[in-house]
Parts: sequence; structure tokens; C-alpha cells
Amino acid sequence: QVQLVESGGGLVQAGGSLRLSCAASGRTFSSYIMGWFRQAPGKEREFVASIPGSGSRTSYAESAKGRFTISRDNAKNTVYLQMNSLKPEDTAVYYCAARKSILLNYNYWGQGTQVTVSS
Repeated sequence: QVQLVESGGGLVQAGGSLRLSCAASGRTFSSYIMGWFRQAPGKEREFVASIPGSGSRTSYAESAKGRFTISRDNAKNTVYLQMNSLKPEDTAVYYCAARKSILLNYNYWGQGTQVTVSS
């Protein structure tokens, strides 16, 4: 029903910035809650940020607060993750995900995009 494709990952030095994008298919994008997750080598997948369809009430992991900003453009069926002041510990594969309700799990996932932060 929903297909997600991430882009924008790459290699940056500590303190640098990246902007990740997630393009979604479908005609009901604005009704989905969108989230960003990441998984580093040897670690479990962890929540990074989320945003509801309206764009209000964004949520962030403590590690992301003050550095990352999630946003969406419903006219473009796209959600973004602006990542500033990057640290080596931010190195991970970043995944875009979608769910229809806070009562549900995230059931649509992108393929992931690699973010590598060097020191």
C-alpha cells in the first residue's frame, strides 16, 4: 500500500550536517504518521524521530533533540530528517517508516540509507 525510498545518506566529518529524504508512494500520505529509525552495527534498531500527518507534535529520541529536525511536505509525499552537529555515534543505517495510527506498529519500511560520521 505504501512504498518508501530513503536518500541523502553519505560520509561526513564530525560536526557536519546531512539531510535525509524519504519519498512515499500512495495517495494518502498525509494520513500517515512517519518516523525515522536507525541501526548501527552490532546494535538494535532504535527510534530517532516521528511526525504526525499534520506536522505538529514531533517527537525525538533524547540523542536527537537539539540536533535533528524532522519535517514533512505532504504536497511532495516526502518526509525529511535534517541532521546537524553529527557525531561518530550517529553512524548507522537510517530507515524511514510509516504507520496509520499510534495504536499500530510501524508496518511500512524503506530500504535504508547509510550515514557514516568520521572523527
